[in-house]
Amino acid sequence: RFYLHYNFPPFSTGEARPLRGTSRREIGHGNLAQRALKRMLPEDLPYTVRVVSEVLESNGSSSMATVCAGTMAMMDAGLPMKKPVSGIAMGLITDGDKYAVLSDILGDEDHLGDMDFKVTGTEDGITACQMDIKVKGLSYEILTNALMQARDGRMHILGKLTDTIAVPAADVKSHAPKMESLEIEGKFIGAVIGPGGKVIQEMQKETETVINIKEDGDMGVIEIAGTDRAKIEAALEKIRNIIFEPTVGEVYSVKVVKMLDFGAVVELRPGKETLLHVSEFDYKRIEDPSTVLKVGDVLDVKYMGVDPRTKKQKVSRKECMPKPEGWVERPPRQRDDRRSNDRRPRRDDRKKDDRPRRDANDSKSE
Repeated sequence: RFYLHYNFPPFSTGEARPLRGTSRREIGHGNLAQRALKRMLPEDLPYTVRVVSEVLESNGSSSMATVCAGTMAMMDAGLPMKKPVSGIAMGLITDGDKYAVLSDILGDEDHLGDMDFKVTGTEDGITACQMDIKVKGLSYEILTNALMQARDGRMHILGKLTDTIAVPAADVKSHAPKMESLEIEGKFIGAVIGPGGKVIQEMQKETETVINIKEDGDMGVIEIAGTDRAKIEAALEKIRNIIFEPTVGEVYSVKVVKMLDFGAVVELRPGKETLLHVSEFDYKRIEDPSTVLKVGDVLDVKYMGVDPRTKKQKVSRKECMPKPEGWVERPPRQRDDRRSNDRRPRRDDRKKDDRPRRDANDSKSE
């Protein structure tokens, strides 16, 4: 998921020779810089990252310069690094029992010295290190001094680095690919795809994005890729509208799309319409719905759930309004009450007529 390519051409050290295969130096120092930086990228980063370091001149530690430049490049690119990383090369000159630890060594000090000790890290600790020594061994005292002196150097360089760019950019570059993911319930996967893939294909065409859906148990994971952040958000919004299910008791801002004699059709979400009945317009009686609302009006309604009688979604405008003083809620009418109050006898309960019926063949007059 993370690659660092370290290019060290011959002209960077004043040499005139042809470009051959990758040298051991490039491989070793490039690997050191890669180890220094890769732990600072988040584990859930959706990108594969490639950093290329082109060394144009070298009279010091170009690998440590690569670490510092790589940090700044990734922060400028909008990659959310956990912490910035800096690096420094330490040297050592010994003469019997006497020694001197050198900070940020140049080429001559590296060539003539007894140690090349590279340390990289954040303000909290070391991320990578590498040591080359030309003596038979180092005392614990020398190693301790070198590490502490390297820390002071790293902190100084880190301060200069963060003076230039303190935090990662808020977003990746405009031309960089961008990815967003959304988890939905498995029952909505078919609706997002549509018959024969019609819905998802039209969505990709309209938003110029690539949308992939995969099942993960009872859930579906949707990944949206594109270069325009606004178009990715448009695709996300379309998917959210498809899977939208209102919550009972929640207040939603809706738009009137059609007027009827008995109410108004309002849009909860694009493609999600429901009826606002005239009885839910206000606490007072409304005779003509068009005197209160018109097409294009935006208003707040409260979602009341599914009406058990009509089996349709019910929304109310009056529930978002303060109740009039002295208002008494009318109890819901029970359908069975009408039968109990109906005094008309049933057909089966009517008193039968005991008189003999006249036969159809009987003459009407004798």
